[in-house]
Amino acid sequence: MEHPVMERTVTQPAVLEAPPARSGPRGSRHWAHRLHHEQEGLATAEYGIVMLAAVGFAGLLVAVLSSGTARGLLTGVVERALSF
Repeated sequence: MEHPVMERTVTQPAVLEAPPARSGPRGSRHWAHRLHHEQEGLATAEYGIVMLAAVGFAGLLVAVLSSGTARGLLTGVVERALSF
């Protein structure tokens, strides 16, 4: 019999439950391997979301720093730092 998490359909969210009681060390490793196998695509999705956020932040930073007000503020900060 398969673990209850593995029997769920794709449309239902998987609920992490305790592994079935098995004797021997292979039972816990097998459960951990199956859990890891279920989450293989998550790293790629998380990486994509982080990259989109980074690109959005970079675009916002470029827009702010290219404005005349921000350029004047940064120039003033650099001039004050170099005058000491």
